[in-house]
Amino acid sequence: MSYSITRRHLMKSAAATGVAATLGSHLATAAEPLGIALVVPSPIGDVGWGHALKAGLEPVKAAYGDKVKITVLENIAEGPDADRIMNKTVADGNHFLVAGSFGYQNGALQIARRNPKVSVLHASGFQVAPNFSPFAAKYFQGTYLMGMAAAALSKTGKLGSVSAFAIPELITSINAFALGAQAVNPNIEISVVWVNSWFDPAKEQEAAKALIAQKCDVIFSNAQDTPSVISLCEEQGVYAFNLNSSMKKYAPKTYLGCVATDWSPYFKASVDAHLAGKFKGANAFLGVADKVVQVVDWNPAIPADTVAKIKDVEGKIAAGSFSPFTGPITKVDGSVGVAAGKTMADGEIVAMDWHVKGVVTPLPK
Repeated sequence: MSYSITRRHLMKSAAATGVAATLGSHLATAAEPLGIALVVPSPIGDVGWGHALKAGLEPVKAAYGDKVKITVLENIAEGPDADRIMNKTVADGNHFLVAGSFGYQNGALQIARRNPKVSVLHASGFQVAPNFSPFAAKYFQGTYLMGMAAAALSKTGKLGSVSAFAIPELITSINAFALGAQAVNPNIEISVVWVNSWFDPAKEQEAAKALIAQKCDVIFSNAQDTPSVISLCEEQGVYAFNLNSSMKKYAPKTYLGCVATDWSPYFKASVDAHLAGKFKGANAFLGVADKVVQVVDWNPAIPADTVAKIKDVEGKIAAGSFSPFTGPITKVDGSVGVAAGKTMADGEIVAMDWHVKGVVTPLPK
């Protein structure tokens, strides 16, 4: 399984399409605009995962205008309904599908296998086919930096995370958050509440309240599609941060920052390749160096010396000279997670099913 798609590969992909000449010729002969369908599990608001995916398609529309037709299907629960709806979008003539949730994987993969002229991008999965590409963000690069900031601001030494599902993508985000915090304060502890939902504002707020009751004074809103956790933390005077898109307006005082994602470079390169007949399924694991993961809206309360350290580490991550998952790293059970001097490969990271030492909440069985 290949994890080699990076900014360089995205640029090469765009070049390989012949950009202006080749694409222009292809589009000029197309009888119908390319139908692009985005399917997401939650309602699309002004923040969150679905919002970030939709925003990632806006440059595609800007580039091609009426040569593409984008359909967004929101609040589509994972399972048989999603499979039926995705199948219908393809039957309706959409030849480019963005399946925007981990739980869509099996249904979307079957669509790709039955429809070789359809190109499918699948969020957060691991399966690859000739016309099927999973894509994921290296959130852990940003959450490591957030951990450094959180530890510098925490008075209790206890941090928390309200997390959606115990899948590797979110486990790695928590682990990196813990490791970044421990780089500043080795005694930091992380508690986690798994809500087992991508969208349940009431349950998410109850989870945040439970963490605050345990004296967690910085909360990581891990894959919530609403500002439910962020706004509650503002009310309670507790620092908080999130993934995907900025929620600063919901917490002007206690917003720690955002590990934001910009999917537009990847989406644009993938559509370019499809239109040129050059789409090839591959596993895209993209981060800071690819301009897909960006840490924004840092809180001004973070000490200046910590900010300097964060910027130094961020530069090393971008340059590829530092990874949050470089050993020695100890698992929560005391065994060796990563040996000293070793760095986890991307394939190991996307399969991570264990917590680092300092995460005190056991993973669900």
